[in-house]
Amino acid sequence: MSSRGDAADEAERAGGDSLFSDAYRELAPAVLGYLRSRGVADPEAVTHDVFLALYPRIGTVTGGRAGLKTLVFTIAHARTVDHHRHLARAPRLVEYDPETEPRTTPSTEEVALSHGTGAGILALLDGLSAEQRDVIALRVIADLSLEQTATITNRSTGAVKQLQRRALLALRNRLDSEQEGTR
Repeated sequence: MSSRGDAADEAERAGGDSLFSDAYRELAPAVLGYLRSRGVADPEAVTHDVFLALYPRIGTVTGGRAGLKTLVFTIAHARTVDHHRHLARAPRLVEYDPETEPRTTPSTEEVALSHGTGAGILALLDGLSAEQRDVIALRVIADLSLEQTATITNRSTGAVKQLQRRALLALRNRLDSEQEGTR
C-alpha cells in the first residue's frame, strides 16, 4: 500500500542519497588532506567517520554547496579535536628498560649474597630448616632448575617451589629485622 506521501519520502531520500554521494566524491579528498595535515593517526578512518556523521544530517543542510562544505569541515574539525584530546589523555607507552628502572628492589637472593661469602651466608642459612637450606643451596647457589632440585631432593617440583618460597620468605623477614635493628 503506497501513498503519495511514501512516494515523496522515497524521492526525497533518493535525492538525499544522491546529494550525499556527490558530497562524498567531491569533498572526501579535501577532508582526507585536511585530516592528514592536522596529524590524525588514521585519516582514512576518520574521513569515513566524518561522512557517517554527515549522512543523517544531509537533509537539514542549508546554504547549498557552501553550507554543505561548511558542515563537512565542521565535523572534520570536531573529529580532529577529538583525536588530539584522546591522544592527550592516553598514557604514553614507553618500552621497559630494566637498566633505567629506578623502582627496583633487590631480591632476597641478591641481599643474601651481598652478605658476602662464607660466614655471612652460612649464618643466614642456619636459621632455615634442613630441607629449606638444601633447596636454597641447590636453587640459588648451585643455580639448578626446579626439576633438577626435585630429582636430587626426591621431592615433587611443587614441594620444591613451596620450600623455596617459604625459605625466601624466612630469609626476607630475617634480613628485614636485621636492617631494622641497625637503624
